[in-house]
Amino acid sequence: MNRFYVITNRQKDPELQVTEKIRRFLESRGRTCVLEGPIPEGTDCVLVLGGDGTILQAARKLGGRDVPLLGVNLGTMGYLAELDVHQAVSGLTELLERGPAGVEERMMLKGTVWRRGEEPCEDMALNDVLVGRESGFKIIRFKVYVDGEFLSSYAADGMIVATPTGSTAYNLSVGGPIVEPTASLLLLTPVAPHGMLNKSIVFSDKSRIKLELAAPAGRPAGNALVGFDSDSQYVLRPGDYIEIEKAERTTKILKLSKIGFLETLRRKMSAE
Repeated sequence: MNRFYVITNRQKDPELQVTEKIRRFLESRGRTCVLEGPIPEGTDCVLVLGGDGTILQAARKLGGRDVPLLGVNLGTMGYLAELDVHQAVSGLTELLERGPAGVEERMMLKGTVWRRGEEPCEDMALNDVLVGRESGFKIIRFKVYVDGEFLSSYAADGMIVATPTGSTAYNLSVGGPIVEPTASLLLLTPVAPHGMLNKSIVFSDKSRIKLELAAPAGRPAGNALVGFDSDSQYVLRPGDYIEIEKAERTTKILKLSKIGFLETLRRKMSAE
């Protein structure tokens, strides 16, 4: 690999000390390293310096480009990152001398927000799409459909549709299952639901999930917010709905070691 592009979380590296150290190292080895601006054509690897949130933003920024990501964790847990900050130079040395141990391909989600009389809005997520309260403490009421068939009505604090990569994020914190990250499926997990149907449901990666915001009978209707990887947000009004399905795009995660999913899971979870 010869051409690198670096995305840095400025809050975690405000003076760019880590970023500059990596740039100087790569250039000392005869590699090209770009820090700002559009991602150049021919980039071999995008280095992401930050935490999981920075990696999620980078995955969406790639816009379908077939370039793998390598995460360097500058935060606490960094579940998606391959390297901790103190391993950055040694890990990159190994990458330059031996090449990557492999590349994991992760599925992404495409969400389309529909409102009567308006053009639909589309966005992407690597981890999850969350529909939650816009404000206050009112329960949100949903009608849920899968492949055009009515599943159930839910009253809950929110609904999560997650990828296997996102299974260890918000989905896990509200009791959803952990899924091997290179699998291809959709997880539907209610947040603090009121009712008997209170467990996650696993659907095929060919499924399309529709979440419609319903108005409570006899009471003022509130809005909800749709969040894509806790980043971009869209307002849902009663009667609006979002359709979520597997995206054509994927995210490629560069691996530097043969450490598998189970060992990574054990290390990260015990670190909490």
